[in-house]
Amino acid sequence: MTARLWLMIACGATIVSIAMGIRQSMGLFVQPVGIDLEVGRDVMGLAIAISNLLFGLAQPFVGAIADRYGAGRVIFGGTVVYVLGLLLMIVAKDPLGLHLTLGVMTGLGLAGTTYVVVLGAVGRAVPPAYRSRAFGITTAAGSFGMFAIVPGTQGMISWFDWQGALVGLAILTSIMAVLGLALAGKPKEPEGEISTGSLGETVKQAFRYRDYWLLNLGFFVCGFQLAFIGVHYPSYLLDRGVDAGSASIGLAMIGLFNMVGSYFSGYLGDKFSKKYLLSLIYLLRAVVIALFLVIPLNSVTAIMFGAAMGFLWLATVPLTSGLVGLMFGTRYLSTLYGVVFLWHQVGSFLGAWLGGEAFERYGSYDPIWYASIAFGVMAAILHLPIREMSAKIALGREQMA
Repeated sequence: MTARLWLMIACGATIVSIAMGIRQSMGLFVQPVGIDLEVGRDVMGLAIAISNLLFGLAQPFVGAIADRYGAGRVIFGGTVVYVLGLLLMIVAKDPLGLHLTLGVMTGLGLAGTTYVVVLGAVGRAVPPAYRSRAFGITTAAGSFGMFAIVPGTQGMISWFDWQGALVGLAILTSIMAVLGLALAGKPKEPEGEISTGSLGETVKQAFRYRDYWLLNLGFFVCGFQLAFIGVHYPSYLLDRGVDAGSASIGLAMIGLFNMVGSYFSGYLGDKFSKKYLLSLIYLLRAVVIALFLVIPLNSVTAIMFGAAMGFLWLATVPLTSGLVGLMFGTRYLSTLYGVVFLWHQVGSFLGAWLGGEAFERYGSYDPIWYASIAFGVMAAILHLPIREMSAKIALGREQMA
């Protein structure tokens, strides 16, 4: 690959690293913001759930804009909204203010600065033989952001209070606008791919393709599990007597080991069946969560859980996006992966919101832990019938049968 492609991957990876690292830090604000504003975890959980939902709802539209006008413009707009959401959260005084800033604005900002936009640009530029690996590198960067930014955010909250931490995060976020220049430019038709027609024709084809919907349902489970753990895991540990430092290290371990898991899954995705790798990842998640609930909880086991879940955390992204590219090509990858990511974020909304609701109603997160295990097994089964080929060819064979 050329130096320009590596520069694009590096800048795209850094953008994802910043955007996702800050997103994963929001769980650290649940308790301090709740105490200062005298709101329950259900309020903060709903705000983060709204962010996750809008993050997903905007993806198909943001992806379509990026497919037509280029990723650079979308990243710039997303950065502006993201920065404003973080800064205005400082002056929020009630649940409505939190829902508008932490919820609506950060959700829309994330939509323009993360995987759908960046992976679409990278996928069109990188040769097919290296595509899953490039997706893995970009995805791993989001994990590095989690590893680096989460502990830094905890430090800023301790040193400057939560308002000062938000100012620091807003300054960091603004860097993404400059990095987006490396991904600027109007997308071109990729060479050497089967044409799927116009955007409208491709979307219609995707919506009547069974395997695409199986992928959507699997990614719904991914979002449910990740949002619940990302938002409520720190509070769960504090409730069970684990200190705040170990809780932040546990989150950081998710980011650290996710770097390895994401790259490794992308590397394997270029060599082995993507659907079987996805089934294995979801099944292993269910096993890890089940073991976490039955072993004694302390600082060591909390950190070990973070490491184990981290290895599986975003390992689904390069494989899922790779399957979308395999089914429909990369010309409209941002749009079609945006739809898949929408389902991920519907799951994220429910995971973040129901986690808070379960705690307020039952004083325990156990119902959502159990649901996460069941969903993991379900997702493992759903991926098995997926056909790893062009949807146009698969649908043609169905008509001939």
